[in-house]
Formats: sequence, structure tokens, C-alpha cells
Amino acid sequence: MAGTNDLSSRINRKYKSMSKGQKLLAAYITENYDKAVFLTAARLGTVVGVSESTVVRFATTLGYKGYPQFQKALEELVRNKLNSIQRMEVTYGRISQTQILETVLQSDTENLKATLEHLDQDAFELAVDTILNAQNIYVAGVRSCASLASFLAYYLNLIFDRVHLLHTNSSSEMFEQMVRIGSEDVIIGISFPRYSMQALKAVEFAGNRGAKVITLTDSIHSPINLYSSCSLIAGSDMASIVDSLVAPLSVINALIVALCMRKQEEVAGTLEMLEKIWDEYQVYENTRLD
Repeated sequence: MAGTNDLSSRINRKYKSMSKGQKLLAAYITENYDKAVFLTAARLGTVVGVSESTVVRFATTLGYKGYPQFQKALEELVRNKLNSIQRMEVTYGRISQTQILETVLQSDTENLKATLEHLDQDAFELAVDTILNAQNIYVAGVRSCASLASFLAYYLNLIFDRVHLLHTNSSSEMFEQMVRIGSEDVIIGISFPRYSMQALKAVEFAGNRGAKVITLTDSIHSPINLYSSCSLIAGSDMASIVDSLVAPLSVINALIVALCMRKQEEVAGTLEMLEKIWDEYQVYENTRLD
């Protein structure tokens, strides 16, 4: 399957040997990938001025099994090439005002279904075992992924003693928080398009020091997976001004539940202690004031 930048490199490698029609397709896709991604083979052929069979042959010439696989590679290219303004324009072009709620919820549902179908159960179990056996647990997520990292770290802190949520305001600050990371530790790196260089640097730093690296991302071809020993893949919306993080959050929920099941006594003891603290300090509104 094509990687994030694989489609571009395939086009460049094959361009000289392409037919005239295929070169027209290559030029159109290179300049209008944000539009081409939504076109069927027949429609793409009509727009460019070639036959549908030429479009299909173009896909196979690039090394794809067919047009659907080529289109999937094009989706991955779009995910990483579009800036926020372009993503907003594409989204507004696809959704009418009256269909926003239905379209967004349907998209999230599809992301959940795709994640359930393709998530590697062995990788999930390996992630659970790796976290359980780690001395220190570091969690890294940047920008929109920071909310996922914070959520995960909050619940991990109820289960384990040494959980470190990395603050990524600057690279130097991030590295300072990881200065003691080593081979007995694990870092959980969360990264979705547009991929953050800070998250990539965090897992690279940890991996270079022998730490285990677990990644939560959208594709096996995600750049953060270059350093991972265990990768959890969750679906994310392809083109929207708001990143769809529903499926990643669901995977995080499953991870937390699995860890709690393996550490039931410790978690029960922690929650019992917390309930007393919450009651004493009137954390929740159902605690009456005297």
C-alpha cells in the first residue's frame, strides 16, 4: 500500500515512460490532488479528457492493484498536504449547511468501524504488556492531539505511579522532561495529520535512548512509526477543519480499560482513597456543605 509520500515519488519515477494521457493525469493530480481525491475513475477521466480505462491503467502503471488502492494513496497524500484553509474549503465544498450534523456523525461512525476492522489485536495486547512492565510512562501529544494525551495521562495516573505528560511548549523543555528516560521506560506518542515535528522528535529522542515506543496514529506509514516498537492505528477524518479524534479516543478508552482489568486491586485502592479525598474536599457538587 502506498505511503504518505509514496504516490508523489511513484509519479516522478514513472513520468518519463508515461503515455500522453497518463502525463495529463499526472499533471492534473499533482496540481489538483485536493479535488482529484473525490473523483471516481470515470469522472477523473472526464475532467482530464481521457478515457476511464486510461485512468485505471494509470493507477496500475504506478504499481497499484487498481483505482481504489490508488485513490487510497491519494487520500493519504491529501491528508498531509492540505493546510487548514484548504481543508476548510474542501469540507465546505462537500457538505451543505443542512447536512453538517448527519455528515460529521456519519464520518465518525465510519472511522470507528474502520478502526475496529483493522486494529491489530496483537499490537494492542503488546501495548498493554509494555505499559504494565514499564518503570516510567511518558505521554506525548501536540496541538489537537494534546487533548488525547492529557486524557490518557489522567487515567494512567490513576493506575500507575510514574506517569509523565510531556509539556511541549518548546523542544528544549520537552527534552528536559525526558532527560532520564531509558530502556526500562515507555513513551506513548500520539500523532495525526497534520503530523507534528515535536511529537516526532519526542519519540525519536526516547527511542534513541532505548525506551519502548508505542504510537497511536492514523496509518502504518505515519512518520512517527519510524521509531515505534508497537503501533496502534485509528481512523481519522481525511479533510476537515476539525480533526476527527473519535476513533483514537475510543482506542485510548479500550487501552485504559484493559490496563484497569490487569491492575484491578491497585485501581480499586486508588479510587477508594480518591473518593475519601473528593468527599473531604467537596470536589463534587453532591457533597453537601456544612
